[in-house]
Amino acid sequence: MTQFAIGVDLGGTNLRAAAISVSGQMLGKIAAETDLSKGPGQVVDDIVRSIETLRQRHREQRLTGVGIGVPGFIRIAEGLIVGSNNLRCLEGYPIRDHIERRLGAPVVLENDANAAALGEKWMGAGKDVEDLVLLTLGTGIGGGIISHGRVLHGFVGMAGELGHMTVVTNGNPCGCGNRGCLEKHASATAIESMSNLLGLGEQLSAKAVFDFAVQGDERAKMIFTAMGQALGTAIANLVNIFNFPLYLMSGGVLAAWDFFYPALVEEVRWRSFTYRNTQTRIEKAALGNEAGLYGAAYLPVQAHRVTTE
Repeated sequence: MTQFAIGVDLGGTNLRAAAISVSGQMLGKIAAETDLSKGPGQVVDDIVRSIETLRQRHREQRLTGVGIGVPGFIRIAEGLIVGSNNLRCLEGYPIRDHIERRLGAPVVLENDANAAALGEKWMGAGKDVEDLVLLTLGTGIGGGIISHGRVLHGFVGMAGELGHMTVVTNGNPCGCGNRGCLEKHASATAIESMSNLLGLGEQLSAKAVFDFAVQGDERAKMIFTAMGQALGTAIANLVNIFNFPLYLMSGGVLAAWDFFYPALVEEVRWRSFTYRNTQTRIEKAALGNEAGLYGAAYLPVQAHRVTTE
């Protein structure tokens, strides 16, 4: 009997789930809404319903397990979310164990950016390497580190919070309690804040700032240059620390690649001797918003291979 896994990407208002074969073929996916205001039990119901729908559609194959990517800090061993701005009702709730009991199948809980990094390693831009770093550029900045083909977790599961690297000493204050975090200087939110400071317009979206840059507005171009410098500082540090062959970026902000990448690579070249003397690659991720689904599905596949080898 052929096997497949199910990957789930759980967000603050929506969840997506995909059935993916153990060889990496997308078999099908569904999307649904989830209402956090109704409490963790309802969230579990929504997730289980989505998984069972996919399981029934592919009942001729054997389900290896389920991986669930969620935003926030995860304690891997316990399967607990211990910090998430988008999923506060699930903090400390044994969501993994409840879902596992309901399904009668193995469930792995993982940070969503880690899952996306693993997806890129398995079926995306990182298929040819065993070690990579992924930065997810969105409203905030997340990250995932893949070492020897597996997610680097740290001692409880909170490694890879790359958006909270300090890139500007005494820079913009961050909700984490630090100042100068990468996500306060290079995310979509940072782009919007810089546009206000430069008088580009009232409450412009990052997309609107990008449109101004395309039209040749020098202030908008300056914003993306500053973003690139912050990202370059962060990536130079990562290159110096890890000496990995590949550093990927994903997220909606990639539309502005041509505006921020030149400043980024110039900063990396300046700050990293390792970069200047190796064939280190800095590239766009390949899977878009499906990376997290692929990575989440690969988690139980990878765990099953370890236990059976």
